[in-house]
Amino acid sequence: MSHLVLLPGLACDERLWEAQQPALPPALEARVSDVQTRYDTIEGMAAAVLRENAGPLVLCGASMGGMVAMEAARQAPERIAGLALLGTSARPETPEMFTLREGAIEFFERGELREVIEPNVYFAFHPAQADDEVLVRCYLDMVLGSGAAQLISQNRAVMRRPDARPHLPALRAPVLLMCGDDDKLAPPEFTREMAALMPHAEVVWVPQCGHMLTMEKPEVVNPALNAWLAKHFPA
Repeated sequence: MSHLVLLPGLACDERLWEAQQPALPPALEARVSDVQTRYDTIEGMAAAVLRENAGPLVLCGASMGGMVAMEAARQAPERIAGLALLGTSARPETPEMFTLREGAIEFFERGELREVIEPNVYFAFHPAQADDEVLVRCYLDMVLGSGAAQLISQNRAVMRRPDARPHLPALRAPVLLMCGDDDKLAPPEFTREMAALMPHAEVVWVPQCGHMLTMEKPEVVNPALNAWLAKHFPA
């Protein structure tokens, strides 16, 4: 029996998957990983996921979690029963984003978290959701609650992430790719690139959605994820 591991994005935790967990098939024994809080590289996080979870794994990763999932598939393809990659990228960091993250880290080192995170709401969410006070408060509580040390460590892990594209064509496990149609942090072109590298992948576009798919559009994400799980991993 395969086990489902949910991998949060940068500065996120189990709250990122709050709307999904009650809807997931009980037989897959889904659990949310916290490796992002204990290791400072994507490679180290992936190795820990493989080490800490027995049996064939279905890895469902959002944003940075997707990067961890792809790296786990590179390290141990025989352990991976399936990958669901939500709002993520297989590319390495660009020089432009590296510079932006370095600037953000300078704010974090001074304890100025809100100055960076609050404006990021309008990049992370589609405009239709960016004015939802309850949703935005949940996001801010989660990200700001991670603290400066985690924001610095996890940003540096993303900055140093490996290029996942070379090994994706060899992946034979079922793959689900999901992307918000207005994702500004992992734009649709990133998903189209991954889909071209993995022609067997199933692609779901989430309308009127930004980067925070699981929080913004659970009414689309949940049925799509469950349909894919039921197809490939029936109880």
